[in-house]
Amino acid sequence: MNLGKLVVSSSPHVHAELTTQKIMMWVLIALAPSGVMGVWYYGLRALAIMIVCVASCVLSEYAWQKLTHRPVTVGDLSAAVTGLMLAFNLPVSIPLWMSAVGGAFAIIVVKQFYGGLGCNIVNPALAGRAMMLASWPVAMTTWTLDGVTTATPLALIKAGQLDQLPSLTHMLVGYMGGSLGETCKLALLAGFAILLWKKIITWHVPVIYIITVSALCTLFGRGAPMADMLAGGLFLGAIFMATDYATSPITLKGKVIYALGCGALTAVIRTWGGYPEGFTYAILVMNLTVPLIDRATKPRIFGEVKKHEK
Repeated sequence: MNLGKLVVSSSPHVHAELTTQKIMMWVLIALAPSGVMGVWYYGLRALAIMIVCVASCVLSEYAWQKLTHRPVTVGDLSAAVTGLMLAFNLPVSIPLWMSAVGGAFAIIVVKQFYGGLGCNIVNPALAGRAMMLASWPVAMTTWTLDGVTTATPLALIKAGQLDQLPSLTHMLVGYMGGSLGETCKLALLAGFAILLWKKIITWHVPVIYIITVSALCTLFGRGAPMADMLAGGLFLGAIFMATDYATSPITLKGKVIYALGCGALTAVIRTWGGYPEGFTYAILVMNLTVPLIDRATKPRIFGEVKKHEK
């Protein structure tokens, strides 16, 4: 028996081929179809917002890590992913300087203050969007299409103007008011397929989240279940943000609980909240519950001795 290749070492003994950089690269590739459609519908200004957000996030991470004498990690592409996701959550009319401030806040305050990649307690891009909503509510809720200010489908549902909703076809292809990366559901589904193909995420959180929102909005009497599913940033949030590794549960049972919670909060905020949309705050709140969910759903270790009360 040849033991020449036997190596004794500490765990881990099994290594995956995917590195952080490769994972983030595939996320960027999955986001690309939505970015292309955002530029198609909203013009080159949408591309400018994407560039500003990505540049702000990357430069903020680089500058912070240099100033604090930490290893520079911009090469892992996580800051670029945060910047692109933030851009996808912004209206095309947002001033570029606000986009830059939002990117810096997402990286420095939400990500780096907590120790960097994997240590943040909430999704940085969503936290950046929430900060911008609180700071500049008018700019963040002014939607345009073909250069004309327009209401989003969710705003129409909240106002009870169901007869003015765009067709389901327009909602699928993205021809409606909204943030520049959230409107084209076909592009987001293409990104979802890429992430599933590369096994970056599983289907559980996005599918359960979206179905829960549609079911509860119907139960709450909003009167447009398909529009509630296809309008707004639900697909963007469910596919790309609720599945963030650092801020979502580890176990399958935990993922189910987390997705149900995200869906319930989104439906409640859409129905009775001040904003027509609800996925941003729903995901942020559920991010904070992830440590508790992981603790409650962690599997029992094989051979573990049962603890007895004294």
